[in-house]
Amino acid sequence: MRTKPNYFYAIISVALVLFLLGFFVLVVLQGQQIIKLSKEKVEIIVELKENTSSDLREDLSARLEKTQYVKENSIKFISKEDGAKLMREEFGEEFILLDMPNPLYDVLTFNVRSQYMQPDSLARIRDVVRELNAVSDVFYQESIAGDIINNIQKLSLIALGLGIFLLFVAFVLIHNTIRLALYANRFIIKNMELVGASWDFISRPYIFRSMWHGLISGVLAVAGLALVVIGIQSLLPELGQLNNFFAFAVLGIGLVILGILISCVSTWFVVNKYLKMRVDDLY
Repeated sequence: MRTKPNYFYAIISVALVLFLLGFFVLVVLQGQQIIKLSKEKVEIIVELKENTSSDLREDLSARLEKTQYVKENSIKFISKEDGAKLMREEFGEEFILLDMPNPLYDVLTFNVRSQYMQPDSLARIRDVVRELNAVSDVFYQESIAGDIINNIQKLSLIALGLGIFLLFVAFVLIHNTIRLALYANRFIIKNMELVGASWDFISRPYIFRSMWHGLISGVLAVAGLALVVIGIQSLLPELGQLNNFFAFAVLGIGLVILGILISCVSTWFVVNKYLKMRVDDLY
């Protein structure tokens, strides 16, 4: 009795490989969003001149709000009294002696957009803001900004290398899975050639079948990713702001296309491999 190829396990195996690949891409995409949020957490501190009126301060805030580099709705005003209160909470009551005047200044703080989180861009922003009316000086934590940029560059290279490796592993695993699934049909494939069927005629039904199997595997992988995303968001609601439906849709379509493409290409190679083999080599 001739055994039939077990396509069910092949479909599930391909779906698992696509799921792992898609999960990695999803982590990278979300990681880029987290990196963007991290960049925009760095605060620029604008120290105001003594006795700056509220009207002048409001005018300065409005001018900064209109610039390209300031993140929307990120400008905050901290009076020197509030600043002293924050410092006392941080360092204790002895931060400022009771008989000493408050040494702090009124300040405006804002966050820059992620694309401006570069050393040269931050330096230009500081020089421009320093020239504005009512501004005494501008400060930001250069070491933190530099560390973020350096870490992002390292993580990008690691992610690129890991992504290429996973793509190679996915192709190899899917190819081997399809080869094992078609192993039971190797004699049928060879017999069709021996009775005069062309290679294209023999390959066509297997490729069409692999196309449907790749489609099913891709859909299963996307469904699994969707369930994982929903589960993570229910456990970590703060990640809700990282939602990007368009990116997930593109990823899902890409996984389905990749599943179909790799399945068809692998099937073509496997069928042609059996066609090239001698009958004795099939045993």
